[in-house]
Amino acid sequence: MSGRRFIVVTGLSGAGKSIALHALEDAGFYCVDNLPAGLLMDFAKFVDKGDLPHYREVAVGVDARNPAADLSRFPQILDGLLGMEFDVELIYIEASNQTLINRFSETRRKHPLSSCEQPLGQAIAQERIVMETLSDRADLRFDTTHTHIHEFRTLVAQRVAHRTTGTLSLQVCSFGYKNGVPPDADFVFDLRCLPNPYWDPALRELSGRDQAIQDFLQAEPAVDRMVGDIVEFLERWIPTFEADNRSYLTIAMGCTGGRHRSVYVAEHIAAHFRPSRQIMLIHRNS
Repeated sequence: MSGRRFIVVTGLSGAGKSIALHALEDAGFYCVDNLPAGLLMDFAKFVDKGDLPHYREVAVGVDARNPAADLSRFPQILDGLLGMEFDVELIYIEASNQTLINRFSETRRKHPLSSCEQPLGQAIAQERIVMETLSDRADLRFDTTHTHIHEFRTLVAQRVAHRTTGTLSLQVCSFGYKNGVPPDADFVFDLRCLPNPYWDPALRELSGRDQAIQDFLQAEPAVDRMVGDIVEFLERWIPTFEADNRSYLTIAMGCTGGRHRSVYVAEHIAAHFRPSRQIMLIHRNS
């Protein structure tokens, strides 16, 4: 790759596309929002031909306001971009239906697909269908259901803007199954079979980052074996993803509540890989 980056930021309305573009712009990217999908190739050729310093890192926002015919041609458009001298990335941002409904209700903004004949809930469902061709090709997905605006800006800056071209960004995430599996996870490891500190009243309110929880789990041989097996698996398969030119990989560790076992194991997995890779550690429910 030439070291030049061309990022397409897309997703569901209200999920955070504009926030992501602002974060990229603050990091030095030249950003254009709401560009018609049919003009993506022409715009890419324009910035490629210019070869000016401020066009070396470009981010473009595309959303459901595009004609359906243009969105249906997006796979062909993306293939064309991939044939150019850019490190091309497609970032897709989503959130749960209820979260999107709440956001539109709070801001009193109109969803681009809603009308008198199509209420908000149906508009969101329709948008998921319309945007499916983009979602299927995403290099990285963000689910902002449980993410505060400032946290999301930081995530975009650290994981996308600061990623070195040609390297794999590895995110390690802990979560609780009672709150759902992270939809952006590439690998999910279920830790609910491990001894649970929750059943000790003295440990219940602590987290996997507290020393008392660490002492509890370190004393359990099954926990050490689980960590070792996960590390061995990832050491074997991460290079395969790198060889396939993947830019992002998300590893999720889950337990019942996402507070004790998953946090402890995620911390250990991140610590193991941090010396050799770009790591982002997220505790979703802790």
